[in-house]
Amino acid sequence: MKKMSLMLATAGALMAGTAVANAACGDVTLTEFSWQSAQAMTNVDQFILQNGFGCNATIVAGDTVPTITAMIEKGQPDLSSENTPSLLGDVYTKGAAEGRISQIGTAISDGQVSGWYIPKYLADAHPEIKTVDDAIKHPELFPAPEDESKGGVIQGPQGWGDTVVTAQLYKALDLDNKGFTLVPSGSAAALDGAIAKAYEGKKGFIAQYWAPTSLLVKYPMVRLEMAHDDAEWARCTSKQDCPDPKPNYWAQAEMVTLASKGFVDRMEPAVKDYIAKRSWTQAEVSEVMAWMTDNQANGADGAKWFLKNKADIWTKWVPADVAEKIKAAAQ
Repeated sequence: MKKMSLMLATAGALMAGTAVANAACGDVTLTEFSWQSAQAMTNVDQFILQNGFGCNATIVAGDTVPTITAMIEKGQPDLSSENTPSLLGDVYTKGAAEGRISQIGTAISDGQVSGWYIPKYLADAHPEIKTVDDAIKHPELFPAPEDESKGGVIQGPQGWGDTVVTAQLYKALDLDNKGFTLVPSGSAAALDGAIAKAYEGKKGFIAQYWAPTSLLVKYPMVRLEMAHDDAEWARCTSKQDCPDPKPNYWAQAEMVTLASKGFVDRMEPAVKDYIAKRSWTQAEVSEVMAWMTDNQANGADGAKWFLKNKADIWTKWVPADVAEKIKAAAQ
């Protein structure tokens, strides 16, 4: 009877400890964007917060501009694992200045770069085409899928900051009057599908894209060059409703983790320390994304593969006892 009482007491203490851990960390909502690197990082964060720190961590779907706006105006979601604030213009700058949203960590240590890309086979065949200005002189090399008499610029889905920039650059270059048409895509999958179809058919195309991505491993592309101007970016390039954009382009961009004010205020020191330490390189996340693509896996699958196979990376982010909990949960 004493043995049974001791066992019950021990179990109760363990349950109480778990309840305290969850209570201490509390509920955390993370936003998951539709591109692979963000899916992978968000799910890694969710798994580590849930299984390592005892948080009640849940993921909600989002898109860059509306999600960051909601974090600033409504305080939800709590955490956005991978972001490029410099692409968001005043949406982010004003909220950060007011203390309603904060950068609390780095997602990809060597950042990311967006731009207009052309297939490598076309770049090799036309070495004179290196810049955006070079490319738009030849609409015949980039036939639009629905109207090959025009050149096409394949655009990402609405709600992406890069899609706003593409629309403003297209307008600034007056491409409607230079033999081009803007080719929208309704989702990240549709954008990838349009690129894959054109690439496998050895067609020429110009597409809005970014690195790091697994797609660039499978379908090598070359980024067209163009100058970047910070002032014009802030004035107009990154603003969807700006009526008079001037030609302007992406700079090498940071990839960071953002949190709403409410989460920053209540964040446990151990969680804060984890997010401050947690980041991976373009090469490391590209390996995760390549595995996801090859295995038709989602972000949750990619996160578990990473946690199982890359302990040399992520165990540096957390204390040893937390790492053991994560390893056990990932099996």
